[in-house]
Amino acid sequence: MLTIVPTPIGNRQDITLRALEALQAADVVAAEDTRHSGMLLQHLGIKKPFVSLHEHNEAARVEELAGRMASGTKIALITDAGMPGISDPGHRLIKSCIERGLPVTVLPGPSAVITALVGSGFPTDRFFFGGFLPVKSGRRANEIALAAARSETSIYFESPHRIERTLEALHAACPDRPVCVARELTKTFEEYRRGLPAEVLAHFQKHPPKGEITLVISADGKKRKPDIEDREV
Repeated sequence: MLTIVPTPIGNRQDITLRALEALQAADVVAAEDTRHSGMLLQHLGIKKPFVSLHEHNEAARVEELAGRMASGTKIALITDAGMPGISDPGHRLIKSCIERGLPVTVLPGPSAVITALVGSGFPTDRFFFGGFLPVKSGRRANEIALAAARSETSIYFESPHRIERTLEALHAACPDRPVCVARELTKTFEEYRRGLPAEVLAHFQKHPPKGEITLVISADGKKRKPDIEDREV
């Protein structure tokens, strides 16, 4: 059996009771970074054997883990933060279990994507998540152009070292489109910086950002469909 266990994205108090139960019941914990996860489980008072599962070994590790689960081993899958499989390892293992008919349970829990979306104040009924924005400027500009044309709210992960260049590109592509930079979510220095791209850029030029960033780009209001309650029946 495979249990997908979300872990806190910053504040360790965000661990759920079901997550604790799943980790305690597991025979083995598959973790993206065993050292990082070891500190979390130590904080939770849980001792379990670990096996590493990260982007560089996931393809090779799937057969081993699936075989162990087929023999009755209970495995809990966690990543460094948030929901496994969302811009994190896990997809290959989940897919393999489904194809083999092995039971998979997904627990709800912390997610930087949903937290930033709700905190942005932008429409939440329809949204697009694009993972990490491309590093190369050409591909990043193309992705930003797609977000600018989208009738849904767009969400991306971005590096604090590139956020200023990304805001500059947003200002060029859609200067009147509100954005939100959600930084260090659930942590001590959590920050939501909302405004037009130029306004948010000006702030971070004076206060260089640190930590993990989730970028939220509001929908194109002109292309956005009316909400259900506003539609004619």
